[in-house]
Formats: sequence, C-alpha cells, structure tokens
Amino acid sequence: MKIAVYAGSFDPFTFGHLDILKQSLEIFDKVIIGVAYNHEKTSLLSPEERGEIIKLCTKDFTNIKVFSYEGLTVNFAKKHNANVLIRGLRNTSDFEYENQLAQINASLDKNIQTVFLVSKPEYSMISSSCVKELILHKCDLSGFVPEKAKEYLYKKFGY
Repeated sequence: MKIAVYAGSFDPFTFGHLDILKQSLEIFDKVIIGVAYNHEKTSLLSPEERGEIIKLCTKDFTNIKVFSYEGLTVNFAKKHNANVLIRGLRNTSDFEYENQLAQINASLDKNIQTVFLVSKPEYSMISSSCVKELILHKCDLSGFVPEKAKEYLYKKFGY
C-alpha cells in the first residue's frame, strides 16, 4: 500500500488544498493529512478546528485520515508508515521554498521522498493568508474554500 502524508497548517483549508488532496488520491492508496501546529505562526484556527474543517470537507473520502501533530513532518510520516510527503505548488516562489524544505527532509531521512503537485490555474492565487484576510473583513468566501469550510467559518466568525 502506497501511503503519503500531506502536511500543512491548513489555516484555513482552501480549494487549493482540496485540489492537491484529490490529485494525491489519484496516485496514492492512502493519504494522511497532518495538521501542523507551528509555534512560529499566528493561527486563526486551532489545530483541532482546522482538522474538523478538513474532516467536514472530506467526509466522502474513504482513504484519508486526519491528525494534528507537533514537531518534524518527517517524524510524523514515519509514525504513520509513510515515506512520501506531498507538497502543493502554486507558483515558482512556492517551488523555491518547498524545494529547500524537501532537501532538508531528505537529509533528515533518506527514505523520505517529496512529491510536488501543481495546483490547477484557478486555484493558484488562493492562499490561506489571503483567505484569513477575507475572513477578518467578513468577505464572501465563495470560490476560495469548500462549502462546508465556508459554513464553519461563517458561523465561527459571526457572518
């Protein structure tokens, strides 16, 4: 069984994230979604809330699991018997950062491979940072996040 880890902050989960997840499921038998807790970032949602949104948006998927975690993604992958990390790319700036991260991960564990998947053009401008800004100004989130995520976020932030 080919198991991959798709890790990120997912703060919040967007159509871009969903697109990369769907692409991953065409390649791998099982995808473990790792909701990372990053002490360096100021999060809009707790790891538990982010995980809940992902579960709501993916309830019809049978071959994924969602977990929150702290620490190195390489260690999270090993814990779940995965040796592939999925990373989404929107543009060349993403590639430079993600390539550096992939090389660091490979140096930490030579058995870990990183697979880069390119988002569809219609999602290339969506970032969690931009969606957070839209939420803070109570803007319409249609076109940026899946319907279940939108409902959750509207309720949480008093739309």
